[in-house]
Amino acid sequence: MTRSGHDPLAGRVAVVTGGSRGIGLAIANRLLCDGAQVLIGARGHDTLMSAAKDLADVHGEQRVAYMELDVRDRLSVDSFVFHAVERFGRLDIAVANAGTDHGAPFLDLDEANWTDVIDVNLSGAFRTMQSAAQAMLGRPGRIVVIASTNAFHPETNIASYNAAKAGVIGLMRSAAIELASERITVNAVGPGLVHTEMTEELVLHPIHGRRYLENIPAGRFGTPEDIAAAVAYLVSDDAAWVTGHHLVVDGGQTIGVDLPLETVDGAP
Repeated sequence: MTRSGHDPLAGRVAVVTGGSRGIGLAIANRLLCDGAQVLIGARGHDTLMSAAKDLADVHGEQRVAYMELDVRDRLSVDSFVFHAVERFGRLDIAVANAGTDHGAPFLDLDEANWTDVIDVNLSGAFRTMQSAAQAMLGRPGRIVVIASTNAFHPETNIASYNAAKAGVIGLMRSAAIELASERITVNAVGPGLVHTEMTEELVLHPIHGRRYLENIPAGRFGTPEDIAAAVAYLVSDDAAWVTGHHLVVDGGQTIGVDLPLETVDGAP
């Protein structure tokens, strides 16, 4: 997709972690559509290179770069941010999107899987946000971390993911307070269930997918582009006075409970 008319992010430079597929790739594409230059990073060289090529084919090689990245490693994150500044001359926008999960009942969740999910989703976000903020000092900046409705509306069998995303919200708010004086805003986008390669087994499940969908008032699962649109707002000039906010994008799923009228006391 290309966008015509005014490019609200023209001249801005962005980094997107976990940018080789799904939500991260959609975010990178939207930022490019809005005029930014973008560096994407992820594990898996072939998938990353293919994603970067697809983006470059649409938006031009001069505006797209890629670099292998492991957000579990501080040196890798710092090198990633440094590469963006070296390649494009500055850094204005950082999207901490890299994530993973592991399914297990709480009593069966082992230490190794707990640690890995926390290290990628929470500690990886911390490393990305901190390194990016240091590179932004001296000019206005925008940091967005991809959280989840799981931060406050947990699901069973993914305790480590629920805990990591709840931690991301606390981290985001802490950073927002401290970085406001530096003219750097820090916000989060909290997706509900978005149809991606990672969620396809649930979304397409004939029983559980249909049951899940019944709890989404909007009547559909989210798309990566829905989340990218929310990110695009938070990194825009229109959101210059928005910081410390968790923007939930879930089709209304976590608004409340559907209570049938006939079960309400005093109903006709």
